Amino acid sequence: MSDLFPPFEPERVESRRARFKPIPFRLLAPNVITLLALCLGLTAMRLVVEGKLDTATICILVAAALDGVDGRLARLLKGTSRFGAELDSLSDFVNFGVATGYVLWIFVLHDLKSFGWIIVLTLACAMALRLARFNVMIDDPHRPEWQKNFFVGMPAPAGAITAMLPLYLHFIGVPVQEYGALPVGAYILFIAFLTISRIPCYAGKTLGTRVPRDKVLPIFVAVVVVAGLLFAYPFEMLALVVIAYLALIPLSVARYRKLEREHAVTVAAPATLAETPASDA
Repeated sequence: MSDLFPPFEPERVESRRARFKPIPFRLLAPNVITLLALCLGLTAMRLVVEGKLDTATICILVAAALDGVDGRLARLLKGTSRFGAELDSLSDFVNFGVATGYVLWIFVLHDLKSFGWIIVLTLACAMALRLARFNVMIDDPHRPEWQKNFFVGMPAPAGAITAMLPLYLHFIGVPVQEYGALPVGAYILFIAFLTISRIPCYAGKTLGTRVPRDKVLPIFVAVVVVAGLLFAYPFEMLALVVIAYLALIPLSVARYRKLEREHAVTVAAPATLAETPASDA
């Protein structure tokens, strides 16, 4: 009889209820945005095969913008999760490693034949390694708080945006293809190196948390002006932004080194005081 009528187990009932418990939308919203970005990256690969190079480029750029939105939205809604972090990394690899490399291959790197494909593989592998390192560093409890304002190496979305600089120049009339694929390939290898390097790049995660009252109106005006220029001259502005971003990396390194020295002094000061012997009365 005990086999036919097993005893009542309340823990098993509770586990079944938890399994079918509705999930709050705040946990789903960031993941939906991540999936939209993934769809854009995959669509870019189709569009570039169809000869729509400019539309494919815009798809990757929008995917990069959505990648910046989903994380901030998750933190704002308190909907961060390990699942979302893993999904975001997989989406970033496809969008900024695979799709970006494939668009650049169709654009000009195919002229280098096997060497051009090696460059594409290098960019994709560099993005994968960079994302894997980022996931590991998230869980590092010993990382100082000030270091969270810096990326170790160029982040994947920024790497994709900067890697497509030859495309922006092509769209504004610079004869990139006439100069040959070799300079483009060398530039992309340089970007791949920046992504896997340990060069600190400013993250800007604290931007927008607190804004002084006297700077609110100037910020509004600046946003309107930048948005207008971006819509009127999209690829000219993107080329300018990429060049400025690359030029500011040395300043980011200098700032990181300064904070690192200040942190070392702060850590060393208590240890020095503890080792100093007390003076005789």
